[in-house]
Amino acid sequence: VQLQASGGGLVQAGGSLRLSCAASGRTFSSYVMGWFRQAPGKEREFVARIGRSGENTYYADSVKGRFTISRDNAKNTVYLQMNSLKPEDTAVYYCAASTGLGLSFRDFGSWGQGTQVTVSS
Repeated sequence: VQLQASGGGLVQAGGSLRLSCAASGRTFSSYVMGWFRQAPGKEREFVARIGRSGENTYYADSVKGRFTISRDNAKNTVYLQMNSLKPEDTAVYYCAASTGLGLSFRDFGSWGQGTQVTVSS
C-alpha cells in the first residue's frame, strides 16, 4: 500500500490541526493504521493506532485526551485530529500501515512521506 500524508502546518500553542493519510489500493480495511512522529534529533515515536474497522484505538500517553485517530475505509483514509497542541508536539508526522497487529514499530511495513507540524509558543 502507498500512503500520502497531508495536513501539517504551523499553528500556535493551544490550536488544532487535522492530519490525513490517503492510501492507495483496494485493501485499506485490511491494515491496522498508525501515526508516528519524529522531532529533530530524536527517534521516531509512536503516536496512535487504529484497528481495521476502527473499533480499537490506542494512544501514546503524551497525546492521550488531545489527539484522536479515526479512519474512513470507504475513502481509504486515516485521520489524526490534534487539539490543544503544544510546542513539544512539533515533529514530522508519519502514517504507517501494518498487516499484523501493529503492536510495535517493526509491525508497520508501509510508510508515508511525512508531514511537518510546527507548534509555536
